[in-house]
Amino acid sequence: MPTLMDTYIENRYRVQPNHANNYETAHGGNVMKWMDEVGAMSAMRFAGHSCVTANVDELDFQRSIPIGDNVLVEAYVYEAGRTSVRVHLRTYREDPRTGECEQTTESNFVFVALENGSPTEVPELTVESERGEEFRQRALEYDP
Repeated sequence: MPTLMDTYIENRYRVQPNHANNYETAHGGNVMKWMDEVGAMSAMRFAGHSCVTANVDELDFQRSIPIGDNVLVEAYVYEAGRTSVRVHLRTYREDPRTGECEQTTESNFVFVALENGSPTEVPELTVESERGEEFRQRALEYDP
């Protein structure tokens, strides 16, 4: 059975001018797309099947991310149903020159595992480490 830490994925995207809005910061739609992609990767790693987005909890953009900075997205599965997977996502603005990070967005997404186009069962989630339990608690306590 996959553990929570087996599902941890982080990815970075560089904010280019074509990703920006009129204020020269990352367009919220691009940030949400990147979160969805990384969340799906985490869900698929857990489920062992393709996964599609079924629900996005409240998504607040707390800080902007300027052109030239990185968007760091981290995701991990913290709960599993019969065919669905809950993924906690956090997004950060990262200065590529210094590595300085500051959180910009946080949300929980729900993905459904599919096999031949139909929902399919997912395994049980196990949490085997102290760090994994800390991550799970953070996700459970997240209240937008």
